[in-house]
Amino acid sequence: MSPQPITLPPVKVLSTIADFRAARASTPGSLGLVPTMGFLHRGHMALVEQAASENDAVAASIFVNPTQFGPDEDFTSYPRDLDRDLRMLEEAGVSLVFTPTPEEMYRPGSDTKVDPGPIANLHEGASRPGHFIGVATVVSKLFHIVQPDRAYFGQKDAQQLVIIRRMARDLDFPLEVVGIPTVREPDGLAISSRNVYLTPDQRRAATVLWKTLSRAQELCNDGVRSCSDIQAEMIRIIASEPLARLDYATVVHPDTLQPLATAQNGALALLAVQIGNTRLIDNLPLTL
Repeated sequence: MSPQPITLPPVKVLSTIADFRAARASTPGSLGLVPTMGFLHRGHMALVEQAASENDAVAASIFVNPTQFGPDEDFTSYPRDLDRDLRMLEEAGVSLVFTPTPEEMYRPGSDTKVDPGPIANLHEGASRPGHFIGVATVVSKLFHIVQPDRAYFGQKDAQQLVIIRRMARDLDFPLEVVGIPTVREPDGLAISSRNVYLTPDQRRAATVLWKTLSRAQELCNDGVRSCSDIQAEMIRIIASEPLARLDYATVVHPDTLQPLATAQNGALALLAVQIGNTRLIDNLPLTL
């Protein structure tokens, strides 16, 4: 006799804090949270898969957070497809999906913010002032609302992951922050919702990020330990791509994100590159 197909319970989609808290209270066992801004891809689903393997139930949030976008950034044009996202989450067995509006998350008179401190002013923070205050504030709110046992974030946003881990530690959130390795296309490009903005020529040019990070690892394999030499080669490779404009390329400590003089095992090679109107970030933990 062939096995009967497993029928998963329908996902509960909740748009208010009160409704989500009520649903969370009736969800037994451990809960993993996957915070997203929607327009889901294989990278998000890898987070969901990991959360499902480590918890009794999985919750996801879909919220394009306005407070982490600068005035000249792509908040209004950020890709959205809620129906598709919900189908993907339901097929993956997610139990709860939180889909608040900006007005639900930031009620009138809501002025309190979570400032991660000086680490939020480095790298991405220097290029996008206030970005990580917006990230830390919304993630803090999600932690309070969802009450997860574990929360899952991608290594692609390396600085974000470091900041959220530090915030969870400093503010004594009773949860584990889990980082998941970057999911890539066959040619190495890190999967991102923003890749949809790239034209075919820009998409080909975007492979320069992975070529640059791979070259940084090759230099380490060859015994190069000078971070200034590694960074110079990273800058050279980006400059060789006519459609790419470098924001930063650096090698940093994996916990403090401070620049390193000498490469060490686990150091992060960080990149931010503008291709057309699309800003792409990537990183690679280096092994010696």
